[in-house]
Amino acid sequence: MKAAVRSKYGSSEVLSIQELDIPTPKDDEILIRVHACTVNRSDCHVLTGKPFFMRLFTGLSKPKRSVIGTDFAGQIEAVGSTVSSFKVGDKVMGFGGGFGTGSQAQYKVLTETKAIKITTTLPNNLSYDEATACLEGSFYAASYINHMKINAGQKALVFGATGAIGSAYLQILKYYGVYVTAVCGGENSALIKSLGADKIIDYKTADFTKDNERYDYVFDAIGRSSFMKCKRLLNKKGLFIPSNGFENILLAPVTSLLGGKKVAFMTPAYKNSTLIFIKDLVEKGNFKPVIDRKYPLDKIADAYTYVMTGEKIGNVIITMDT
Repeated sequence: MKAAVRSKYGSSEVLSIQELDIPTPKDDEILIRVHACTVNRSDCHVLTGKPFFMRLFTGLSKPKRSVIGTDFAGQIEAVGSTVSSFKVGDKVMGFGGGFGTGSQAQYKVLTETKAIKITTTLPNNLSYDEATACLEGSFYAASYINHMKINAGQKALVFGATGAIGSAYLQILKYYGVYVTAVCGGENSALIKSLGADKIIDYKTADFTKDNERYDYVFDAIGRSSFMKCKRLLNKKGLFIPSNGFENILLAPVTSLLGGKKVAFMTPAYKNSTLIFIKDLVEKGNFKPVIDRKYPLDKIADAYTYVMTGEKIGNVIITMDT
């Protein structure tokens, strides 16, 4: 099988496409033929080992895992003798968390226990490529939103509404009946409007932090703003939800103690109920996968280079079939 392999931390140049043996599943494992995965922000952190704290989980001096990748969509090719929850031919999609699950390869194995936790069956109306575009970013967005007490009629602003997380925030908030202001480049206004945005601010021509509306939630989906910059946008009990930053880890408990406007910094729980929630939204027509570009596995280094520009729209898909 082909796999994207690295032996050290670095940018896309440390990746090479290598031929590896197809793994043989043990008695308690399943073998998945991966048809598609994404290259996303989590993958970029694992590839580069930055920020440095990532290495506490991925290996201090060199990576523990040579094949990375956080999400996948594929078909079960073989099951071990004790596996009872899956069968050959099942179409599944999965997200293994921000530190990776080794999915940037044509085949991968999972224990039955792990597969139950991090996978669900594909939505009936999606291809493998489309299903993969409903995973990493959507998982984070759904985890954060479902952790909060969202009510219809509330107001939210999403900064970075065209990204994988931001476009998912937008659609899930609309599902709950929230009024959403989306901040994005003006050239993407048609896309964002089609996903349900009530109001659009073009960050290239206007400073969204000077908006006159007040919001129950401000979501920074790309980690390029701060609580201090967005504080004036919040109502008296409003929440600022960041997507990165040590300062936000510190601000969350401090602002909680002070009362009033707060930073909500959460760690998602990796469970398949979140994937089932997303699948249900897709099948009801309340969620549309957003795909920017597709690359074959042989061109995965180019995909990483593009994603690292920070300019992708939605998801960048890696196709495994050749």
